Amino acid sequence: MNDQPDSAVTEMLVELACRAPSVHNSQPWRWVHSEHGLDLYTDRSRLLGAIDPTERQMVLSCGAALDHLCTAAAAFRWTTDVDLMPTPGAPDHLARVRLSHDAHPRSHEFDLLAAINRRHSDRRAFGPVPDNRIPARYVGRIDAGDDIRVTFLSDESKETLAAASKLSASVRKYDSTYQAEIRWWAGHSFRSGGIPPEALTDRAESSRVQVGREFPEPHRAGRTETREPATDESTVVLLGTASDERLDWLQCGRAMSAFLLAATADGLATCPLTHLTEQSGSRRLVESLAPGQGVPQVLIRIGAPAVGSPLAPTPRRAVSSVLSVAARSTARGSRRTTPR
Repeated sequence: MNDQPDSAVTEMLVELACRAPSVHNSQPWRWVHSEHGLDLYTDRSRLLGAIDPTERQMVLSCGAALDHLCTAAAAFRWTTDVDLMPTPGAPDHLARVRLSHDAHPRSHEFDLLAAINRRHSDRRAFGPVPDNRIPARYVGRIDAGDDIRVTFLSDESKETLAAASKLSASVRKYDSTYQAEIRWWAGHSFRSGGIPPEALTDRAESSRVQVGREFPEPHRAGRTETREPATDESTVVLLGTASDERLDWLQCGRAMSAFLLAATADGLATCPLTHLTEQSGSRRLVESLAPGQGVPQVLIRIGAPAVGSPLAPTPRRAVSSVLSVAARSTARGSRRTTPR
């Protein structure tokens, strides 16, 4: 019996993995399938150099894709054995995944699989988390061994978060490289990524969410109206790590994905926020809200979704552009990688 996934299964799992959130929908990942397993690498051609010069958000994004893949695999009866940072001296090689067809999915795994296709970053104002939802349960999907610190911030913390958001925006206001980069990735519609105008909020909408990133004003025709709360009543969750290294970023991306999918499966709207931790000043403000909880990496807004039509899904790169298949080793041990 062949216990390895065939090419069709591999392509399906990678396609689902690539539904993960990424910084400005840059989708900075590439996958290589070989006899050794499925390898995840960063795609440096998708790095946002001005927004993310340290590559932290690129690695966070790849960590989210890795968790999406493992979550999808479980629903299709595949167990995943993940080796992180498997190649010393090769920081772009983030993970190797080996799959075995022996998983026994439970009903919640199927809920999470459905959440992969439903989840999207909603930048509108949210209503409060309903009383019959228990967000603390979502932390249970995060691997305790990853040393991710999860903090549910109080409503009073939003004033500090709004100040951190304004500080981050003011630092970048006259940074022409940053402004050009964000205008390229946000507000345009192209097949290979970016945030389309339909997924952005106009000034009136964004004013309701004072902790959100400032994006260029979108140009949208025939916009569908939604009924949002007058003010954002979301709960904000902070994910932190023990240190601030590449492995921490990767693990935090996995934890972010796990939390987002659990919240989506529970019917909540979600939106990750990374701009609050891009600049040292705003990051210190965020850290002051959760002293002793590690290095702030990403915040997540969760709450009841706005009433009305859901936002249009953001475009995704074709699987053929992110997945390659490595030819089997020859007698001399050489290998080549060919695109599919």
